[in-house]
Amino acid sequence: MSDLERYYRVLELEPGATLEEVNQAYKDLVFVWHPDRIPKDNLRLQQKAQDKLKAINEAREKLRSLKTKPQATHHSPPPQQEKPSQTIQKPPKQNSDLSGKDYSRANLSNKDLSGRNLSYANLSGANLSDTFMHKVNLRGANLSEANLFRANLLLADLREANLRAANLIGADLSGADLRGADLTGARIRSGERLLVKLVGTNLAGAIMPDGSIYQ
Repeated sequence: MSDLERYYRVLELEPGATLEEVNQAYKDLVFVWHPDRIPKDNLRLQQKAQDKLKAINEAREKLRSLKTKPQATHHSPPPQQEKPSQTIQKPPKQNSDLSGKDYSRANLSNKDLSGRNLSYANLSGANLSDTFMHKVNLRGANLSEANLFRANLLLADLREANLRAANLIGADLSGADLRGADLTGARIRSGERLLVKLVGTNLAGAIMPDGSIYQ
């Protein structure tokens, strides 16, 4: 098996998959194998997760490098022409400071916003479904009426965030900091069944969907 075939296999893709499919497969597998989702006392699975992530990261970087080089060498004029419209649609660059930015009603579904600083940003009504936001800083952000369906918010900083009437069904908030957040009217249940993952979440002082303050 060639290295190229092995990279595709690691990402559970068929050879020749598009760059978009590579990026999506990467996000899906990181979500499954991130060590923060595995019990700390299970050393065997922790090591397996670390090995998986290493292989997944290598495969993604190699395939991205192979797929972006031809575009830069042989198709440079079209990207230059399309750059203005693409700039609006592309997710923000890694490590960029987006604090206080206005993304109200923006479609950020399936984007990778992990580690970004979105503190005090306006994301009211934004579509953040299936968005990867591991360790994102959303302190004081306005997420009222935002769609966070199946969003990955592992270890996210959501202190004092406005989550009023937000859709949190299927969201993973494991290890997130929600101290002082306002969840009034947020959707977290279907009947009596809680549909949000809250393992290790800090909810001290948060206003719960029913208006009560979490003690």
